[in-house]
Amino acid sequence: MHVRRVTLTSKKNWWMVELDNEEQDENVQTNSYSTQDTAVNEPHSHRPHLPHRTTTRTYAHTPYSSAPVYTPPTNPTAIFSFPTPTSYSAPPNPTQNLAPCATGSASELFKCVVKKPNVVQLEINDEMQSNARDVTTQFLAELRVYTTVTRHRNIAAFLGSLENVGMVLEYIEGRTLWDVIQELPSLTRAKKIDFHNQLLDGLTHLHAFGLSHGDLSLLNIQVTNSSDTIKLLDFGRSVSADSMYASPDDDLGQPMNQSPPPPLPRNSRFTPKSPGPRPVTPPPQPDRKIEQIHPGTRPFCAPEVLRGECQDALLADAYSFGMILVCLDRCDHVDLKPWEQRKDMLPKGFLDGLSVFGQRCEEYLRRWDKGRRRLAKEDLIDEDEGMEY
Repeated sequence: MHVRRVTLTSKKNWWMVELDNEEQDENVQTNSYSTQDTAVNEPHSHRPHLPHRTTTRTYAHTPYSSAPVYTPPTNPTAIFSFPTPTSYSAPPNPTQNLAPCATGSASELFKCVVKKPNVVQLEINDEMQSNARDVTTQFLAELRVYTTVTRHRNIAAFLGSLENVGMVLEYIEGRTLWDVIQELPSLTRAKKIDFHNQLLDGLTHLHAFGLSHGDLSLLNIQVTNSSDTIKLLDFGRSVSADSMYASPDDDLGQPMNQSPPPPLPRNSRFTPKSPGPRPVTPPPQPDRKIEQIHPGTRPFCAPEVLRGECQDALLADAYSFGMILVCLDRCDHVDLKPWEQRKDMLPKGFLDGLSVFGQRCEEYLRRWDKGRRRLAKEDLIDEDEGMEY
């Protein structure tokens, strides 16, 4: 069968397809039906096959909203295939907190950012290598954040998706925090505290939904020109706090942990002869999702992530937050030697001279299992009262 024409109708998510059937002497058949009739794993029917439904949906329902399942398709463009899955559609009134760039008698115009998958193929050692799977994973991770987390002033707004293109995000008139901290004159103490509070408020809001940022750095934080409002961006390395984490080098096709051996029978010769009640077998734990956790931008990436040993992604965000506070306090960029950072080592005098966030930086940059401070909304700083711990 060959598609001759696809005609959109006035009813939402309805269209009319005209096909050529070569097996029936090219008799033309005209069909119209809704996307609600094309459920996943439905049995084959007499409806003609449509090219845009060759891939299965990659989303599922959650208590907050529909979020993507981490079984990425091989082609990243399938994420935004026609018709757009409802889980990636625009939230209610997506522009309610955005100012239009122009207004007419019948419409309002808004600036926005369209983020689309960029698939690259390279021939290495006579083999074609592609970043398609990683691109897909990053887009699904970012879509999970935007379709799960409720709107927050310190997180870039999600405006929906464009069919066969990508996701649509708020356009931010501003510069990165990297640029801000090197501007002259240097930031005042009040402005440093303000940035601290905004960052902490946005990150704790994200963590409240059980999701990490995964790549927190000076380059993934925007500051608006008009009001110095912090905006968190780029959630492509986000993972769920409820997942088990695998290194990027691990093969997820193999089980990470072997199941315990079955209990011995009573009459086994290996069973101890000591009297007493039989131990109660604990109920089986539900299977936890396994996600690969990738290192972010150095030197902001947590050492345990660099070593491939991360157990708590939210604590890894706390380390990144601590490194950002060091840069913010010094109004300068910092760096660590990679081999020292992997060992949770800080250079001598690294935390000296931090007049605003010194004690908190020390607590955020501890080893994750040695008392590293968690991010909590209660740690917001009141500028009038000064620093209190």
